[in-house]
Amino acid sequence: MNNSCSEEEYESYPPFFRQNQGVDHEEILSKDLPAESDSLPVIDFQLMNPEKLGEICRNWGMFRVVNHGVPLGLLNQLHEHANKLFSLRFESKQTLLTDPILYFWGTPALTMSGNAQQTGPAPENLNWLEGLNIPLPLVKTSREDPFIESFRSLLEEYGSHQARLAETIFGIMAEDLKFSPTKTKSYLSPPTGFLRLYRYLRCPVPDQRWGINVHTDSSVLSILHQDQVGGLQVYKNNKWLDVKPIHDSLIVNLGDMMQAMSDDSYVSVKHRVKVNKEKERISIGYFVFPEEDAVIQSSKYKPFTYADFQAEKELDLKTVGIKIGLPRFRIKEKHDLL
Repeated sequence: MNNSCSEEEYESYPPFFRQNQGVDHEEILSKDLPAESDSLPVIDFQLMNPEKLGEICRNWGMFRVVNHGVPLGLLNQLHEHANKLFSLRFESKQTLLTDPILYFWGTPALTMSGNAQQTGPAPENLNWLEGLNIPLPLVKTSREDPFIESFRSLLEEYGSHQARLAETIFGIMAEDLKFSPTKTKSYLSPPTGFLRLYRYLRCPVPDQRWGINVHTDSSVLSILHQDQVGGLQVYKNNKWLDVKPIHDSLIVNLGDMMQAMSDDSYVSVKHRVKVNKEKERISIGYFVFPEEDAVIQSSKYKPFTYADFQAEKELDLKTVGIKIGLPRFRIKEKHDLL
């Protein structure tokens, strides 16, 4: 780490990130022009209507929510607990954080602890992060650490708020898209929701590494709360925009399932996270999906379930190394076959 890094912080990082500070400076991964500040649409949760929300979903696929009813004190406590937890020694986190809360690093959702002793330059697909995957509702274990028990209580409360927000927001989207009551019920299922807490590590070469590279979410909806460091960017009108951190607001973005459900009317928005040389960044994401057996019917795509989508995504990650996603299910137009 750099000279300002404390020994405690150094020991809290996965060994791979302690060992791999040598990066080929000829290999620049980010060649974009500097991002502009966002003009992200703002939605008052208490004043939402289908027409305005539908327009934003068609044009942006991401928006800021205010007046959402999630207590500011809860947000502050969650970030404080997350900071304390991530600041523990790496080995302690691996021991402490097991089922149902799972610790991971290096990818947005998959533990790489088995590669902790790997040496050599970090591969370009390695994300400069660590995190927690948290299923909802959280089941209390018989011998729970007091700190984890306190954290679990906060996460459950936050998860309940997120489910409330997701159901209301999706209900208004469903009204705009004129979904039947059956579709509205099956296309978004709060029991599928889970939380991910991310800690984006300080990186000595932030122009050459990513917190998370360009992607779309696979969810119906994703709801994010970020700290004040910044780093989230959204792709709009062929350029990247910095999504400004505003502590008492939440960021909602649409995922692949929502785009398919809407016949490509709504946008599953591309976004990414940049890393910082001087500061770490904490964010809390909530992701929610359709019912397990819900078949997504669309004029643009072959009928599929989320399980079908996930199986194709995992296969593509293993065989070609990237997520292909919705194009795997798209119905080919006549002109595509000529």
